[in-house]
Amino acid sequence: MSEAKRLTGEKAIDYVEDGMVVGVGTGSTVAYFIDALGRIGDRIAGAVSSSEQSTARLKALGIEVLDANAAGPLKLYVDGADECDPHKRLIKGGGAALTREKIIAEAAETFVCIVDPAKRVPVLGRFPLPVEVVPMARSLVARRIVALTGGQPVWRDGVVTDNGNWIWTCTTCPSPTRSAWKPNSTRSPAWSASACSRAARPTSSSSAANRRWCCSSVPTFRNPP
Repeated sequence: MSEAKRLTGEKAIDYVEDGMVVGVGTGSTVAYFIDALGRIGDRIAGAVSSSEQSTARLKALGIEVLDANAAGPLKLYVDGADECDPHKRLIKGGGAALTREKIIAEAAETFVCIVDPAKRVPVLGRFPLPVEVVPMARSLVARRIVALTGGQPVWRDGVVTDNGNWIWTCTTCPSPTRSAWKPNSTRSPAWSASACSRAARPTSSSSAANRRWCCSSVPTFRNPP
C-alpha cells in the first residue's frame, strides 16, 4: 500500500506551478508529496505548513516554510484524508492537525485532496471523527456533540495539538444525508470541517470547480459532482 501512497502523493506535483507558495497538509500520503516537492524545491517560492511534523520535513529538504499571515492567499493546498466515500465526502484530521489544515484550505484557491485506495470506504465512520477543542471547553464540547449529533465523543488521552489543544473523537455520528442533521447550526461545537456533515466534504473557500481529487493506485484527478 505504500506504493499506492507514493504514486498518489507524487501525482499532486502536477498542480504545482513555478514560483508558487504551496499549502502543505499533514499525513503519511502527504509525506510523499513533500518528498516530491523537495525534488523541485528550486522552482517554488516556499510552503505554508499545517503542522510541525510537515514543517520539519519541508525544512529538511531545504524548502522555506512561510507564516500563513505573511504568505497571504494561496493558489494551491495539498492534503490527504482519513476516509473518502463514493460521493467524495471526507473525514479529515486524524493526525491532530485539523485546525491548521482548515485554515490553510480556506486560504487556498485550489484544494487538491490526495487519497490512496485504503482510505476509500462505502460509508463514512469507520475512522473516528476528530474534533479539536480548547482544554477548558472539553466537557462543554463533549456535551454539545452528544446533544447535536448523538455521536459518542472519546477523549484522545495524551494527544496535544500543535495549537496546545485537545482532541475528542466521535465514534458514531449520524449520516450527513439525514434530514435531522443541521450542519450550519450556529451552535456547532467545533470548527466546520469537524462537524459530521462538513468534515465529510472538502474544506475550501473556493468553488467546487477548484477542488481536485486523487483517489486510485494509478492516480487520476477528478472534479467532485
